[in-house]
Amino acid sequence: MTTSIDPAAVELGLDTFGDVTVGPDGAPLHHAVVLRQVVDQAVLADQVGLSFIGLGEHHRDDFAITAPDVVLAAIASRTERIRLGSAVTVLSSDDPIRVFERFSTLDALSTGRAEVILGRGSFTESFPLFGFELADYERLFAEKLDLFTALLAEEPVTWSGTIRPPLTDQRVYPPTESGRLKVWIGVGGTPQSVVRAAHYRLPLMLAIIGGPPAQFVPLANYYRDLLAAEGADPLPIGMHSPGHVAPTDEQARDELFGHFQAQRDRIGRERGWPPTTRIQFERDASPEGALHVGSPETVARKIATNMQALGVSRFDLKYANGAMPHEQLMRSIELYGAEVAPLVRDMLG
Repeated sequence: MTTSIDPAAVELGLDTFGDVTVGPDGAPLHHAVVLRQVVDQAVLADQVGLSFIGLGEHHRDDFAITAPDVVLAAIASRTERIRLGSAVTVLSSDDPIRVFERFSTLDALSTGRAEVILGRGSFTESFPLFGFELADYERLFAEKLDLFTALLAEEPVTWSGTIRPPLTDQRVYPPTESGRLKVWIGVGGTPQSVVRAAHYRLPLMLAIIGGPPAQFVPLANYYRDLLAAEGADPLPIGMHSPGHVAPTDEQARDELFGHFQAQRDRIGRERGWPPTTRIQFERDASPEGALHVGSPETVARKIATNMQALGVSRFDLKYANGAMPHEQLMRSIELYGAEVAPLVRDMLG
């Protein structure tokens, strides 16, 4: 099933985890420097007209962002139009009320530009850090999501579960000016997560970080079918994938490969993955793979093809993938906003 997309509704955004970058001497920069660089990157994204910047939450030495909402507040003070959100908020190891309070506060400071993408995350270091058991992984997310969605009506909440004391007619502040915080569910590929997103009437964000994006078409269609079967109006679907933009395909792939390989292999050693090869990288960078890397035209064509196939209205490029220098990231953002985004809209038109 092919879903038509209104080019005027298409959104092109960015995501980053604040990957620790290297300086001119090749040594890793201090986390504080990286955080200030992320703010500068977001300011540039706003200047070149991009729709969204999402910051991921991690608690490990290769990523600098542990408190996305704080960094987003700094970005809000230096930007005017770009929407600001998480990518993702690991709700299982956080407090739903505090998450709502932080992002409704961000929404006020940014004049209504805040978003939350909720997910379970692909890393689990936050569980022992905050005193949660991995054995409770599913129960924690299910109950906390149920509570969080109850807060979105911005009315007194009565709720009970097994993870915290019950609430009775409890209001949570501050309310948003619009009356509704924009919230997505981030999904890595499991049908149960799609069912959950449809059940709570939340937009769906597909995290497509490996393999052919086409394999997610059944999930996107399943989500639409679930909403239709329940008589609900269609909701937005977005996708998030890694990539890098440079003036030519060869330059983009050469700039990205070493950093991408080092990061994947480090994570792979923790998870038992085989080493990343150049052949595998090139396969992922091919028209059928999940890596959106190349010249502006190459990246735009791949984004437009995947958006059309999946019927998604938003594409977020994870532009930081390993220790790539800040200057290369800034050039990638500039090309993505100034050249890729207009090309995508033209191709979809």
